[in-house]
Amino acid sequence: MNLIIMFSCYSSLEYWAFEVLVFLAGIMPDSEITTSLIAICANTEFIAYMITYGLSAAASTRVSNELGAGHPDQAIRAMRVTLTLSVLLGLCFVLALVFGHNIWIQMFSSSSKIKEEFASITPLLAISILLDAVQGVLSGVIRGCGRQHLAAYVNLVTFYLIGLPISCLLGFKTNLQFKGLWIGLICGLVCQTGALLFFTWRANWSKLHLSLDKIRHNDQPIVV
Repeated sequence: MNLIIMFSCYSSLEYWAFEVLVFLAGIMPDSEITTSLIAICANTEFIAYMITYGLSAAASTRVSNELGAGHPDQAIRAMRVTLTLSVLLGLCFVLALVFGHNIWIQMFSSSSKIKEEFASITPLLAISILLDAVQGVLSGVIRGCGRQHLAAYVNLVTFYLIGLPISCLLGFKTNLQFKGLWIGLICGLVCQTGALLFFTWRANWSKLHLSLDKIRHNDQPIVV
């Protein structure tokens, strides 16, 4: 039950951060435009993340199985393969978005003003999608190592103590407005990705293993 709760919290923390951005956009000048743009960017990010989310689940399952079988080298290999695939697919999505943003935005709005502003924020959106492609797989690896609490704490700190405060600062204290909100989110993603990379790099793979006896004692299935 603790694993289920921790995974739910981890998934929700990032989603709530995007929702907070939409709320902040709603109290800006010209809120109809800013709210629409942030909501469109958030939905685009979620669609792109579905690719990473599947690979994250696969990485979590494969890493946990290999570590449970006592094969840390295979766990590392699974992590590298999944991370490479996620980045390549994320890059394909980003290229399609950059070169086809005029087509993409037509599915959300017919406003010429929104189309113009979306074109200007597309490079920032591309950066956040690529960062999500990396951190999504790394978070799956962390969960596969049995450190769900660590991933949740990283999300809490990087989004709510770093990303959102920077978003408020840049969005309301500078002329960047909605772009400032998204730049703050990117700062949170950079810190999140960096922290997950650090913990993964510093992990002692030869000693990592799943406590199967504890799982049997608690009579709970492995949740990834």
